[in-house]
Amino acid sequence: MDVIVLAGGFGTRLRPLTEGRAKPLLPVLDLTLLERVVEVVPSEMVSRVIVAAGYGTDEMRAWAASTMLPYEVVLSVEEDALGTGGAIALAREHMTGSGPVLVLNGDLVSSVDVAALAAHHSATGALATLSLWEVEDPSRFGVCELDGKGMIRRFQEKPESGTEFSNLINAGCYLVEREVLDELSVEKHSMEREVFPSIAESGGMAGLVFTGYFVDAGTPASYIEAAQVCIGAGRFSTGEVCCDSWFGDGGSIAEVTGSSIGRGVHIGAASTVENSVVLAGAQIGAGCHISRCIIGEGAILEDGVELFDAVVGHASRA
Repeated sequence: MDVIVLAGGFGTRLRPLTEGRAKPLLPVLDLTLLERVVEVVPSEMVSRVIVAAGYGTDEMRAWAASTMLPYEVVLSVEEDALGTGGAIALAREHMTGSGPVLVLNGDLVSSVDVAALAAHHSATGALATLSLWEVEDPSRFGVCELDGKGMIRRFQEKPESGTEFSNLINAGCYLVEREVLDELSVEKHSMEREVFPSIAESGGMAGLVFTGYFVDAGTPASYIEAAQVCIGAGRFSTGEVCCDSWFGDGGSIAEVTGSSIGRGVHIGAASTVENSVVLAGAQIGAGCHISRCIIGEGAILEDGVELFDAVVGHASRA
């Protein structure tokens, strides 16, 4: 089937890492964020990955052309932001598969079971089937009311606190039948606000709850969390894990906890790194203390630097 990855944002929450850099290509351990998003889909289920993007498209095309992937990658480029509905409609011209289309939020690193989601979609005969995740505070998400047959009867986008009718949220991975896609206009609109509620009211929307982990990797804190859950789940094929940290090939194994250390990183004597992501080629001097930070590729930290909750850009000096 066709897989659409919604990656049209500028990555503003991750600046300066995304200044001049496409967010989908930021690394999470030994794969890009884009690959992390798509890897939840069994390879035999994918015919083509369509990336709905509006920024960094030349970089992504070059990456796709030079990287060995088990699926074809094409770009659907938005000249203007179209929202989730418009972006999916624009991507129709690149579709080649048959049957329902899988849509993935381009920031999400999760343990969603796509094969189980597809089986539930087929069994219920739904027009759209959403993966669902339970949260304590659903006010920032689309809330779903799920019945005993696995059907979503109501859909509520970002309810005010206290007005929500469920703690199950739309987890950013859903299957949509092509008859729904054919009705979408290539104009700015939202699947969550303008399409899903009417499908739910008509009885055509199913949902399936999954457990494990669910991380929106679009902020500095959650980008670090995405690396940590991938370490815990063993989602890497290169490098090595020491205690609770991952070290890329050639990276320094030093006083590090809860962190991801990219290939070729040097960490100086008596330095500590905790709950951080240090990208490839970065150099950390002696006697440094780094906590809850992201250090960009090729960045240089002088001796004795202390950083907390900071993002250091690629090739920067601190």
